[in-house]
Amino acid sequence: MAAFVNSASTFNGPLETGVRAVLVLHAHFPQALDLNRLTAMDYLVVRTSVLDGPGDLHPPTPIPSPVTQVRRKSVQSAMALMMSRGLIEQVIDESGISFKAGDNAEFFVTALQTPYLQQLYERAQWLAGYFQNYSDEAFDDLMRNLLTNWVSEFQDEASGPA
Repeated sequence: MAAFVNSASTFNGPLETGVRAVLVLHAHFPQALDLNRLTAMDYLVVRTSVLDGPGDLHPPTPIPSPVTQVRRKSVQSAMALMMSRGLIEQVIDESGISFKAGDNAEFFVTALQTPYLQQLYERAQWLAGYFQNYSDEAFDDLMRNLLTNWVSEFQDEASGPA
């Protein structure tokens, strides 16, 4: 009897999301990222084409929604898993809670040798470069604009051709 595989969770379980978070944080090191930015980066690292970057690593989904409560919860679970392994560290300072690559991240990232994971890390590095001069406000504005465009495109598709 074949096991049912939930394709929605295939790439979004705590382990898969955690690996993306480690790669993103390692690429941004020594910068720490807050949960909101990490949640957005979790989407953007596999959908870099929305920023006119490298081709997407994952196929398109019917309703792109990078900033949903579901994705945020997945990222939170992933952070806890990766912190328990020393791959991510929590940073608490005057600006709040953020995360950075942990002591074991360097070894972990260099040990990843599959073509998919290498491409994922290349995209994480590309994102780090793309956003290196973005303030939190500029980043939030960009994400609001992207979300507005996604909602508009979905509504246009749902209503059918004019």
